[in-house]
Amino acid sequence: MSMYSGLVRVMEKAARKAGGRLRRDFGEVEHLQVSRKGPSDFVSKADQAAERILWDELKVARPGWGFVLEEGGIIEGEPDKPRWIIDPLDGTSNFLHGIPHFAISIAVQEPKLDGSGWGEVTAGVIYQPITDETYWAEKTRGAWLQDKRLRVSGRRHLSEALVATGMPYQGHGNFAEWAEIYGKLGPNIAGVRRFGAASLDLAWVAAGRFDGFWESDLAPWDTAAGCLLVREAGGFVSDYRGRSLQICDKQVIAGNPSLHPRMHKLIAEALKA
Repeated sequence: MSMYSGLVRVMEKAARKAGGRLRRDFGEVEHLQVSRKGPSDFVSKADQAAERILWDELKVARPGWGFVLEEGGIIEGEPDKPRWIIDPLDGTSNFLHGIPHFAISIAVQEPKLDGSGWGEVTAGVIYQPITDETYWAEKTRGAWLQDKRLRVSGRRHLSEALVATGMPYQGHGNFAEWAEIYGKLGPNIAGVRRFGAASLDLAWVAAGRFDGFWESDLAPWDTAAGCLLVREAGGFVSDYRGRSLQICDKQVIAGNPSLHPRMHKLIAEALKA
């Protein structure tokens, strides 16, 4: 705990409070009232309750900051102050099916000095309530799992790499594009995993559990904290064109310094086909 800055401590406290609520609801998942947002895209009362807890905690801790919320949308704050980017329950489908793999993701994004929009992501927390793991990063301070410093894996060959992804599903994603990319990457890598929570996939790249990750059609709240974690752990994050955006969400490639360029080359070749 002593390593946490005041900001990370605020984020971790809020995540733990919301995570406690999610753990309780997860224990009674069969009783949750669920409403449909769209094809195969569900939102539960647990999701909404967790977001409200995060909103309440963070608004009090940092008055005047804005919010980008998965459920609540964009809430403008004071123009010279940062904003929170929040996913209260990444892995909703896992949660609703009783699969214990989901997380809370919180990131801090700074306004550009010239007032022209939003700039750097400077802090991020990804909290996994079931395992009670807090992944966190601050710009220039590295990436951490609790008090353990994280580094991306040291594997240098795709033939040894375990790579995570997200797959298109009913009403979401481009099946043809995903198939083209997998057709290029699949024969060259040791294995592929699809666990259903992009924030944790990126945290696990930072922790060296996964060697790489790719996915399309995500949202800023899915990846903002995870992109910072990977970079602060010594890895690279880009879109499919190789651009290192502050928040890569529509297209994401993440990996260590040896494997990221190899993944990018294969994905670029796949999309030209």
